[in-house]
Amino acid sequence: MADGATTPVSESPDDPFSLARAATLVLDHRGTVVGWGEQTAELLGRRAEDVTGRPAADVLLAPRDRTAVAETARACVRDGGWFGVLPVLRGDGTRIHVGVRARRVVRPDAPPEWFLVGAPAEEIIQWETDRSVLDGLFRRSPIGLVVHAPDLSILRVNKAVAHIGGIRAEQAVGRRTGDFLITDDADTVEHRLWQVLETGRPMIFTEQPCRLRAAPARERFVSVSAFRTTDSAGRVLGVTQLVEDVTERHRARVRLALLDEAGRRIGTSLDVDTTARELAGVLVPELADWVSVDLLENVSHGEEPSQDGGGAVCRAAAVSVVAEAEEALHPVGHRIVFPPESPQARCLAEKRPVLVQDGRGPAGLRAVAQERAERAAELGVHSVMTVPLVARGLVLGLVVLWRARRPEPFEDDDLTLATEFAARAAVCIDNARRYTRQHQAALTLQCRLLPGEVPDLPAVEVAHRYIPAGAAEGVGGDWFDIIPLSGARAALVVGDVIGHGIDAAATMGRLRTAVHTLAELDLEPEEVLSHLDDLVHRLAAEQEVNTRDFPHDQVTGASCLYAVYDPVSRRCSLARAGHPPPAVVTPDGRVTLPELPPGPPLGLGGLPFEAAELDLPEGSLLALFTNGLIQSPGGDVDAAIAELGRQLAVPDRSLPETAKAVVDALLPARPHDDVALLLARTRVLGPERVATWTLPGDEQAAAVARRLMTEQLTKWGLEDLVFATELVVSELVTNAYRYAKGQVTLRLIRGHSLICEVTDTSNTSPHLRRARSTDEGGRGLFLVAQLTERWGTRYEREGKTVWTEQPLPPGHRL
Repeated sequence: MADGATTPVSESPDDPFSLARAATLVLDHRGTVVGWGEQTAELLGRRAEDVTGRPAADVLLAPRDRTAVAETARACVRDGGWFGVLPVLRGDGTRIHVGVRARRVVRPDAPPEWFLVGAPAEEIIQWETDRSVLDGLFRRSPIGLVVHAPDLSILRVNKAVAHIGGIRAEQAVGRRTGDFLITDDADTVEHRLWQVLETGRPMIFTEQPCRLRAAPARERFVSVSAFRTTDSAGRVLGVTQLVEDVTERHRARVRLALLDEAGRRIGTSLDVDTTARELAGVLVPELADWVSVDLLENVSHGEEPSQDGGGAVCRAAAVSVVAEAEEALHPVGHRIVFPPESPQARCLAEKRPVLVQDGRGPAGLRAVAQERAERAAELGVHSVMTVPLVARGLVLGLVVLWRARRPEPFEDDDLTLATEFAARAAVCIDNARRYTRQHQAALTLQCRLLPGEVPDLPAVEVAHRYIPAGAAEGVGGDWFDIIPLSGARAALVVGDVIGHGIDAAATMGRLRTAVHTLAELDLEPEEVLSHLDDLVHRLAAEQEVNTRDFPHDQVTGASCLYAVYDPVSRRCSLARAGHPPPAVVTPDGRVTLPELPPGPPLGLGGLPFEAAELDLPEGSLLALFTNGLIQSPGGDVDAAIAELGRQLAVPDRSLPETAKAVVDALLPARPHDDVALLLARTRVLGPERVATWTLPGDEQAAAVARRLMTEQLTKWGLEDLVFATELVVSELVTNAYRYAKGQVTLRLIRGHSLICEVTDTSNTSPHLRRARSTDEGGRGLFLVAQLTERWGTRYEREGKTVWTEQPLPPGHRL
């Protein structure tokens, strides 16, 4: 414990050995007490006059301690001083331990004396502990310590801070933070220290960047705590900082946050390009200054990737914090073929990431930027990572990360992080690719099953729009149809199959075919829906059986609106099965949604359908639509219907323009459901284009019919059709007279063709047959079929009508 002559007496007010606080004692060379301080008298309970001139051993030591203390005294004499703890007797006989520091005092021409300073042992131990801790903070602590004066100049730093700065501790004294850190980081540090000085509120574990002027390219982060220091009178002495290098911890936390962010932001949609943009958006600017995502061409089209990962790529996404990056890199949508020895080509072929840590200058960048290397060098590109996108063992493309503004190059940890991002994104891109392929197949099937060219009909002028659902929702089963019927009538149809995807599209195709077949039979709207209801019921039963062997989405129902418009009577007959009613706009601009009997959706079975009839003025507008037009998540159906009416009622606008305006006003860019919209403006065939006669039920009926027909065709200027029409009328009227009872009605309609109709009271339908050479008859309907373009029979509530259509000569069409 010898410390002795080399350890001065402290003058610090906190030091228990300071002369202001310590007990003092002077011994001569024989160990006799010759000096006794006031603090000594207070500590030991003895007056100076009671001990002066007496041996110290007799006054201060218990008999049992004298031998040990004698050894200590010899050591003190030998070493010239001593420091330690001794047992001492108080005046009341109490034995206490006192910390003692002894120092030899030499005077000219006099024997040496010993000056002893003492204090209670517990104070000495506490002070020594505090001194040791303070010494440890400056000499051995791994946490940096900086003591600033009130003007924030540096008074003292410990070895840890000096190590961070790459200097010796004494080199920092008198300088400022800005002498060691770059300006931005130094300003941040000093601003926060000023706040601590002014407010007295400590700063605790505040993380901030710390880039040194000596190495500005190296990214470093420190955690700083700071507190204001004052003296015993409360005067501000400065501020003290505790600094810990947390660069690795910061990077780990950033990487973890990025991974969490990637999990939330990548793969939010089943769209390949959107997923690619999400990946690039997560990586910029946290990991790279700009990122490009390139997908193999077949992958970008939704096809299966090649096994070798070779071939051209298409840029699917590019995100950058550098405005001029588009000039240096290929734009989105550009087709790129990488040279075989480039990092990109090797990344694709070998399915492993490639790190170009330092690629400064055109020569170093030529491998990764090829012909754009010089421009990339001008922008400061210095480090590049190339990471493959691999899913199910197949390469889908690659991600290229570039650094230019951030001075630090990419490291192996960055490559590991980027590889993790790429692996997650690759799975999402592959899912999106496979969904895109299925979605495209369903969309293609549905578009092929929908009407191509809309027929030009004398009954209505039509326009239509079909909008498929967004990629995430999948193609649905919405459809529309315009079907020409006999008598210049037209059937208007819209329907919606429940479900999405190929199964819904296929079911839609079957229903549309069935509607065409039923329309050819000239059935009433409610009858058409009844037959469709049976068909959907049977389809559901078939799918339930097939699903056991070939799992697929089961389509269980559909809705439909079927309308028949007659331009002669201006009457429209409508029936619906679980479908929204149409909107009707009269020529005066009044918009209504007629109250139609609410039939159940198709497929329920057993419930009847009812039709309603509307008399429509010429020029009325019918709008048939599926529910996707007016229903959306969170949307107001009433508001959508009101907006639909406003768009339909705009005057002097063509039907295609009106259809586009309706879609633009009511639908988002990516609707959640398919939408079919069919607009029809009604026409009227007036008396000048329709002629009707009631013929007597006798043998003269055919002759009368021929005469009336000839006069009417001559009046219409259709003399060229008289001969063929005579044969048609004669055959149909003769058959009606021969096989039916009662009156016969003949009607001629001049529309886009010449329509001839013969109505009688019989429900027996004529059949076309090939007559044998020995038969005297049976060739009449064969001639009718040869002379006309179409012919058929439709049944009415009482009787039937046999009709034919003949093409008009050029220049006579409506």
